[in-house]
Amino acid sequence: MAATALSPIDRTTARHVVAASFLGWMLDACDFFIVLFTLDNVARSFSTSLEVVLLAPTLTLITRPIGAFVCGRAADAYGRKPVLIGTITIYSLIEVLSAFAPTLTVFLALRALFGVALGGEWGVGTSLIMESVPPSWRGTASGILQAGYPAGYLLASLMFLLLPVLGWRGLFVLGGGAIVSAIYIWLRVPESPDWLARQAQGAGAERPPGMLAVARQNMALCVFAVALMAAFNFMSHGSQDLYPKVFLALERHVPPPSITLLAVLYNLAAIAGGVVFGVLSQRIGRQYAIAVAAALTIPLLPLWTLPHSIFWLGVGAVCIQFCIQGAWGVVPAYLSELSPASVRATFPGLAYQCGNLIAASNALVQTRLAGWIGAGLAPALMLTVGGAALGVLVLTLLNARLHPQSRLG
Repeated sequence: MAATALSPIDRTTARHVVAASFLGWMLDACDFFIVLFTLDNVARSFSTSLEVVLLAPTLTLITRPIGAFVCGRAADAYGRKPVLIGTITIYSLIEVLSAFAPTLTVFLALRALFGVALGGEWGVGTSLIMESVPPSWRGTASGILQAGYPAGYLLASLMFLLLPVLGWRGLFVLGGGAIVSAIYIWLRVPESPDWLARQAQGAGAERPPGMLAVARQNMALCVFAVALMAAFNFMSHGSQDLYPKVFLALERHVPPPSITLLAVLYNLAAIAGGVVFGVLSQRIGRQYAIAVAAALTIPLLPLWTLPHSIFWLGVGAVCIQFCIQGAWGVVPAYLSELSPASVRATFPGLAYQCGNLIAASNALVQTRLAGWIGAGLAPALMLTVGGAALGVLVLTLLNARLHPQSRLG
């Protein structure tokens, strides 16, 4: 049966695939943000400095490309469903084990392992969605999947309210509840029909090329994908990492309750943006939807950073996150459709995580820029996010000529 003419049962199954992948990415992101929200509590518990505990999220970022490669290759070889279930189960277990870490060394080692699972989940989930839903759904499904990240941030924010009752260790135990998404996938989500078809066609045939062979044959594509995802991550992290606590709290002197409200509002806008631009990409094409979102980001930069009133700061933050995460909402479909079929679980996730590793220097770049300019953080925020948005815009439009057709479908 053609992918564009699914029966009602198939459509129901496709909805389960989208829901399960969204749930897995949301809970994965939630577990990551719990660490960021409780850094000072963890530091006091282990009688160490905040700077030392900051190694935890750093190690998680460093090991994410490892997870993208290992889990992606496993999913390309053995199927999307079992690897996705295993990845979610592992990161849920690590989250619980982190709660019972007896020493800081054990805690940091567990967070490094968590990065492997975190890096693997996105790529495998992306390939499962894009190969399971009909082509007419891919843009919307892409936006819904990517909306899981800001949704995870919101969920972690709500869980953080329980800190006085549960303590940081209790929050980590609660974060282990992410295993429910693995159970959901096991019960309601089938294997990717695209992967099954390729396995059946390839029975007894020569083994398809692995990631290293594909990289050698598609070097320009690989360099482009990593560069694009580095720009994407600079755009996203550049607008998020230092914005709430350093810019709003320390420079604009916004009170904590107002910062919380703004964070909720701009994350809701981020969720909406991902879905809106994902749907738009189904109409005007992936690359042009990304380009529109990135282009709209640039004129919004002054509204985002220059006001001193809470109202206008909020308007700017809502608008810019709608556009930035709107561009991100197209990424799962875009990278999947560019990927060679034999490495579709590996290529998107590895490109994403390698780009993320490059952008891990974002906070350092912004603080050094602010010190060099000497006018506070606002110019540094605008330069980094604006430069990254321009990079996304130019790279996407340039690649439109080289790869106008989807490899998926």
